[in-house]
Amino acid sequence: MRRSILPILAALLPLNSHAQEAATTEQIQIELNAATTDQQSCHLTFVVQNELPDPIEDLVLETVLFTTDGQVDRLTLFSFGALPAGRQRVRQFAVDGLACDKLGRVLFNGTEQCVGETLTPAACEGALKASTRTNIEVLQ
Repeated sequence: MRRSILPILAALLPLNSHAQEAATTEQIQIELNAATTDQQSCHLTFVVQNELPDPIEDLVLETVLFTTDGQVDRLTLFSFGALPAGRQRVRQFAVDGLACDKLGRVLFNGTEQCVGETLTPAACEGALKASTRTNIEVLQ
């Protein structure tokens, strides 16, 4: 009995792997790429890749900024604007009155707006994949 099940399972594994691969490619990747402080603000630079099949006309994320002590510094909206399908974009936001070395965590708390032909805020929120190249933690 085991011999007859093994070839069937082996045949299904590549299909399952392909399905998982297809599902993981439909993402909105947002990477905190850099954080630099000038005299008055922290400049957060994000690299965004829309891997959804449709372009995004406007993406606005409710964002919570936490200090290195874990306290909420502020709740704000980051508007990433238009994001063409399959294209990379860079967006920068100035956070006034906060030095980057005092910023411990960025949390994308929710999707305020996601406009596109077939898109909804819930669809964009489910596709969001956040990461960082800095020492600032990024969560979703």
